[in-house]
Amino acid sequence: MTEPVTCVLREMRWWDIDRVLELERDLFPEDAWSRGMFWSELAHARGPEATRKYLVAEAGERIVGYAGVASSGDQADIQTIAVTREYWGTGLGGRLLTELLRAATAFECVEVMLECRVDNIRAQKLYERFGFEAIGFRRGYYQPGNVDALVMRLTTKPDSGSAAGSTSVRGTQTND
Repeated sequence: MTEPVTCVLREMRWWDIDRVLELERDLFPEDAWSRGMFWSELAHARGPEATRKYLVAEAGERIVGYAGVASSGDQADIQTIAVTREYWGTGLGGRLLTELLRAATAFECVEVMLECRVDNIRAQKLYERFGFEAIGFRRGYYQPGNVDALVMRLTTKPDSGSAAGSTSVRGTQTND
C-alpha cells in the first residue's frame, strides 16, 4: 500500500506549464498536449467569463498531478487528468476528479463528458466509481497511435441539480 497523499491542490497558472509539460510528455509520450494547448486552456480559466478550471497537485516543490475541465452551456468536458506514476493508487486522481466535478457544478453543468483511451482500464475504473457510464467510442481519437477513445458520461441526478451529484469521493485510484 502506498503512503497517504500529502499533496496540495491549487489552480494551475502559466508558470506551471513547463513542469506540467514534463509530466505530460512522460505520461503521454505519443499524444502529449503542446505548450500552446495549455496556454489556450488557461486563457479561458480566469475572470467572470471563465469556462475552464485547471488544477495542479503539488508534493513539496514538485507537481505530481494536474487536471482540467471545460464547460460549454450545460455540459462540461473533462479535458485531462494525470498523476505521476509514484502517486498511482494513492487517491490523488480521485481528489482531482472530485475538484473537477465541483467546478462543473459551479459552471452549472448538468452533464459531464470525457474521452478515455480504450487501453487505460485503470482510468476507466476510476470514472466508473464516480458514476460515469460508457456511451460510445471515437475511432482513432488518439493520434498518432490511432488508439480509440471510450466516451463516458455522467449525468445529473434528478434531485441534485448538479453534474457532480454528490461530490464525495467514491473512488481513489488514478491514472489518466
